[in-house]
Amino acid sequence: MKTVLVVAAHPDDEALGCGGTIIRHVERGDKVYAVFIADGVSSRSGISPEVLTLRNDAAEKARKLLGISKTFFLGLPDNRLDGISILDVIQRLESIIKVVMPNIIYTHHHGDLNIDHRITYQAVLTACRPTPESSIHAIYAFEVISSTEWNSQLENAFFPNHYIEISNYLDAKLKAIEAYSLEMRDKPHSRCIEHVSHLAHHRGYSVGVEAAEAFVTVRTLSI
Repeated sequence: MKTVLVVAAHPDDEALGCGGTIIRHVERGDKVYAVFIADGVSSRSGISPEVLTLRNDAAEKARKLLGISKTFFLGLPDNRLDGISILDVIQRLESIIKVVMPNIIYTHHHGDLNIDHRITYQAVLTACRPTPESSIHAIYAFEVISSTEWNSQLENAFFPNHYIEISNYLDAKLKAIEAYSLEMRDKPHSRCIEHVSHLAHHRGYSVGVEAAEAFVTVRTLSI
C-alpha cells in the first residue's frame, strides 16, 4: 500500500488535475490525502462568507466521491500567495508531510498561469527535499484546465511524460468535478465539464487508451 498526497492550490484543483488517478489509487488500496493551500475565493470582489462555506462544502463532497481519506485546509489568501513569505507556505506544508509521510506527491505544473499554482509547486519542491529520511519516492505535476493551457506556451509549457489510464474512472471523476459546479462554466469556456472529458480522451488517445490523465515527472526514485 502506498500513501499519496495531493498538494493543490485550491479546492477543485485536485479533482480537475488528478481526480481519476486519485480514484484509481484508492481502488487499488492506497491511502490518499489532499491539502489545499489557498481558500480559492477570497480574491473575488463582493464575496460573502457563505461563498467560502459553499466552496469547502463542495470540497467535502468531492472528497467523499474521490475516496480521499482526509483533506487539510491551510486557508491562505486566494491569488495572493505571492504577497506572503513562501517560507510560511513551506513550513505549513512540511508539518502536514511529517504527519502523512507520503510516498507519492501530485501537485501543480510550474508553468501554470495562476500564481497560486506556481507558488504551490515551488513550495512542494522545497518541502519535499530529497533528504535521506524522506518518505517521498515520486513527485508528479498535473495540468489544470483554464490555467495550464492559458499561460504562454513559448516557455515552461506542459509537456507530459507520464500517463495514468483512467478509462474506468472518468465518469467518477466527472461526478466529483460536478460537486464544484459553481466553479465550472458553460462551453465553449475552457473550464467546462465537456472540456474535462475531451482532455481525458485526448490524453488517453495519445497513448492508446480510452482515457488518461497526463503528468510531468518531477522526480522519481526506484527502490
